[in-house]
Amino acid sequence: MEEAGADFGYRGEQLGLPEDGPGSIARPGRRLGALAVDWGLCVLIAYGLITDGYGQATSNWALLIFFVTSALTVGSVGFTPGKRLFGLRVIALETGTVNPPRALLRTVLLCLGLPALIWDRDGRGLHDRMARTVEVRI
Repeated sequence: MEEAGADFGYRGEQLGLPEDGPGSIARPGRRLGALAVDWGLCVLIAYGLITDGYGQATSNWALLIFFVTSALTVGSVGFTPGKRLFGLRVIALETGTVNPPRALLRTVLLCLGLPALIWDRDGRGLHDRMARTVEVRI
């Protein structure tokens, strides 16, 4: 029996990345886990240091803290605390390192939410495509 459809290869093949192991495309579970850790840390910081109790103000401050920490850490070392914990790194496709303006663009788009929910066949969100970055395993 013939297979239906076309063979597009593995995730990351068109980008020149390995199929698995270090340097391969980060899987959605790891990415979501890293995001949950980063968001949790930001909520804890906002709750413990800025607001008095949990409410809308805490969420707003947490988003601002997430934005600043994400832009700074991805733009300097290539990962956030959550990404590091889950063994992930953000790289630029051309150079392998993410410069601060590219990290800022990626973070703005990530904080908007919708671009991160639209993925291509390689598992890259629209925010990664527009910033020409990819999240890989370390």
